[in-house]
Amino acid sequence: ETGPASIEGWVDGALAVPGLLQEIARGEARGVAGHVIACFDDTGLDAARSLATAPVVGIGEAGFHVAALLAGRFSVVTTLARSIPVIEANLQRIGLAARCARVRAAEIPVLDLERPGSDAEERISAEIAAALESDRAEAIVLGCAGMADLAARLSARHGVPVIDGVAAAVTLVEGLARLGLRTAKTGGYAPPRPKPGGMSGFGIR
Repeated sequence: ETGPASIEGWVDGALAVPGLLQEIARGEARGVAGHVIACFDDTGLDAARSLATAPVVGIGEAGFHVAALLAGRFSVVTTLARSIPVIEANLQRIGLAARCARVRAAEIPVLDLERPGSDAEERISAEIAAALESDRAEAIVLGCAGMADLAARLSARHGVPVIDGVAAAVTLVEGLARLGLRTAKTGGYAPPRPKPGGMSGFGIR
């Protein structure tokens, strides 16, 4: 309701976080079994985990972990070059940077992925071909939720695992819920302390 139409870089991500946290709080109030952050930048992921007791999984983190289970080296194909530093920072944060050969950008604005007549699939496919040849990647992670419907076709075309982070995150959060696991509430993910003003609704009393 309050965030940008798409997230392409640091500023868009920061603008999206307040609305994201409101949705997490609403879901917690309804007793949902888990939350998926469906932006490949994993926007607001740590803050969401601090607010939630149900598991919170980002599609970027899910895609990286699944790729690391399937291949020794993987590359990421995302939308715009401005997203590369965000993704590289996330790979460092979760300890999988050494497994990622390269983060590539097809130079496609996020909203163009849904535009009729777009050449997005061919541009993404070209980057996958380059990743397999130049990066020696053994699997590909699609670096945007808007690419989800391309994963199966691109995997068949190139003969390697092409991972859709949305499907990976949904499957992981369902598995965590079935295991009865919850987000840790000590240390970094301890609930936020109550604050006056605009943050008054987010504190845990």
